[in-house]
Amino acid sequence: SYPGSVLVSLILFVAETAAALCLSGAYRAAGDRMWQWLTLLFALLPCALVQLSLVFIHRDVSRDRPLVLLLHILQLGPLVRCVEVFYIYFHAGRVEEPYVSITKKRQMPKDGYSEEIEKEVGQAEGKLCTHRSAFSRASVIQAFLGSAPQLTLQLYICVLQQEITAARSIFMVLSLLSIVYGALRCNILAIKIKYDDYDVSVKPAAYLCIFMWRSFEIATRVTVLVLFSSVLQIWTLPVVLVNFFVFFFYPWILFWQSKSPFPENIEKALSRVGTTIVLCLLTFLYAGINMFCWSAVQVKLNDPDLINKSQNWYRLTVYYMLRFIENAFLLLMWYVYKTDIYLYVCAPLLVLQLLIGYCMAVLFMLVFYQFCHPCKKLFSSSISEGLLSCFKFLCFICKPPKSTVLMDKAEMKSENTDEAWSSSKTIDSQKGNPHQSVSSNA
Repeated sequence: SYPGSVLVSLILFVAETAAALCLSGAYRAAGDRMWQWLTLLFALLPCALVQLSLVFIHRDVSRDRPLVLLLHILQLGPLVRCVEVFYIYFHAGRVEEPYVSITKKRQMPKDGYSEEIEKEVGQAEGKLCTHRSAFSRASVIQAFLGSAPQLTLQLYICVLQQEITAARSIFMVLSLLSIVYGALRCNILAIKIKYDDYDVSVKPAAYLCIFMWRSFEIATRVTVLVLFSSVLQIWTLPVVLVNFFVFFFYPWILFWQSKSPFPENIEKALSRVGTTIVLCLLTFLYAGINMFCWSAVQVKLNDPDLINKSQNWYRLTVYYMLRFIENAFLLLMWYVYKTDIYLYVCAPLLVLQLLIGYCMAVLFMLVFYQFCHPCKKLFSSSISEGLLSCFKFLCFICKPPKSTVLMDKAEMKSENTDEAWSSSKTIDSQKGNPHQSVSSNA
């Protein structure tokens, strides 16, 4: 198939990097050195990580390719890889390949029956598949370790300066597209990793649902963080660090609780220290994704593939409920402590729009998992059933214990008995002493 995903990844990578360099030059001309260095930092750091990820996935160090490594050092790795991809694509099929591999994939079940099919995969197709996978991972790194902080920074600068220039607006649009595309590739990666034994075909409706879901989710999250940080700068760093470290240590806590052996099958050439560094970078990326949106790829360090392949609706529900509460709380703090910068902004309407926008993201997510997911027939339970059982569980937790209810009923019953007994005693006393009541009346 046509390697369109590789081309889209390259276009976003080059366009965003060029826009960042131009905007940093504009900040330097205006004398804003701090904004200049921060813009360069969020542009060049993910570029270096993208080069490292491409080198690591293609194993260029062990294959002794000095020219390719030099081009990656010069930040030209993605461009060279894209040229190589299209060279392989246009020359595939012209010469008969002497060696092919046979892969077995299962089709989506129909009427409870799944048929297994065999497919011949040539060397060219295998190389294209590796390149697509590498560029998908590079897009995720670029999106959440570069574009997401960059978009937050530029929107924060717009709020402080109360001005949106043309260059900055174009840069923010590119950053938002890069984040949404990275989240979309993350969803597709999760589907292909979890259902690797099946022949998965993603339809355009699924792409559209994912795009709308991620657009609403990321745009509202970034806006909430910027609004909060513009009025409570002191509390911005604690909020960010708490969010980050919770998701960074969560996979490690689950790994330590499982008491599994240390994973050493990631790369044969890596030592234990190198494997630890790779795992820390993986959890670092996982925390960066969950800072802004739900990560479709759930890290599981005690799994050979490092990915949790089960569909956990409870974790998904808890994440979106807690994130909605957090966004509402941050917006409340902004509304209480807002400054004169927002004098001409209708604050209640803005808060309502952001909360509705986040609810729209959840709605598109539900539509995707319920109707558009390519492997929905393989779910052990649908998302509606999962959410319903999760809500029942939460209601069970919030419901008071049965013993407490019985004790309350017993106390109420005893109080009613005492009142009835005292009232009957008063009536009996009045009936038994009529002369005393008459004399008292006299």
